[in-house]
Amino acid sequence: MFDIGFSELLLVGLIALLVLGPERLPTAARVTGLWLGRIKRGFNNIKADIEREIGADELRLQLHNEEILAKERKMLEETANQAKESLAEASQQVKTEIDSAASNAHSSTNAAPSAQEPEKE
Repeated sequence: MFDIGFSELLLVGLIALLVLGPERLPTAARVTGLWLGRIKRGFNNIKADIEREIGADELRLQLHNEEILAKERKMLEETANQAKESLAEASQQVKTEIDSAASNAHSSTNAAPSAQEPEKE
């Protein structure tokens, strides 16, 4: 993260030793370590919250897409059922028309020979 080498750390430690003195340096190092730990934990918590929120958004989006897909399936099934019903009705109408045409043809066939019988002399 930071490009700090050993020589830079040694220089910072030497300056801290000169400024704070040997009595207060261990306490200052401990306090600095505690603060750095708290800051690191805070950043990690924020990062975890953001990742959790992003995951929740993706989950909401996926659930929304599944709801839309379920509605589309339902509409498709309803359309298929309506098409089947319409096809059955049309088939029944065609069958009725064919039956009536056949019975009309049959009755006209039976009636025609009797009306057109040649006269016997």
